[in-house]
Amino acid sequence: MTETPYRLAIILASVRSGRFGPVVATWLTRQAEQRGDAVVDLIDLAETPLPVTGQATPVSTGQYEAAEVRAFAERIGRADAFVVVTPEYNHGYPGALKVAIDAVNPEWHAKPVGFVSYGGISGGLRAVEQLRVVFAELHTVTVRETVSFPMCHGKFDEHGDPLESGPVNQAAKALLDQITWWARVLRDARAARPYRA
Repeated sequence: MTETPYRLAIILASVRSGRFGPVVATWLTRQAEQRGDAVVDLIDLAETPLPVTGQATPVSTGQYEAAEVRAFAERIGRADAFVVVTPEYNHGYPGALKVAIDAVNPEWHAKPVGFVSYGGISGGLRAVEQLRVVFAELHTVTVRETVSFPMCHGKFDEHGDPLESGPVNQAAKALLDQITWWARVLRDARAARPYRA
């Protein structure tokens, strides 16, 4: 029996000029799409303007004040799972990602979140550790497996492919296997019994 594909949102966190994030996000999107078990929505925060003053509490059920927040909430609400692609800035994650996380609230609930990080010597892992705490507050399940690219600029070729694809492709598979399991289980659970925070 073939299961209905789940909806995976890949969130590209960096909005800086000259950012490396699109290389990593494009690679991850290819990894996810070739599996055939998910419909992928790449949410690039550089192309998803959100007001800093956006409300995390709907004005009425399912309605946010700002149109940009409503559009973002719809995409987050449709997703069954998320993978955040994030750099590490000053031992933390980008401010634009915090704005996006805080812009909506119930749309995150009872869904799995995974992380792919990149950066200097730490590979962005300090940002991931902080994000686990933040996403716990939003009633998500963060998966254990991660993919990390330390010294990221030297890890990809001119076509955006990892120079040593075996280990990182295997790490991506482990991450996506966990995301897939949680996405399906929690999708079924939300359908059977709506989650109440």
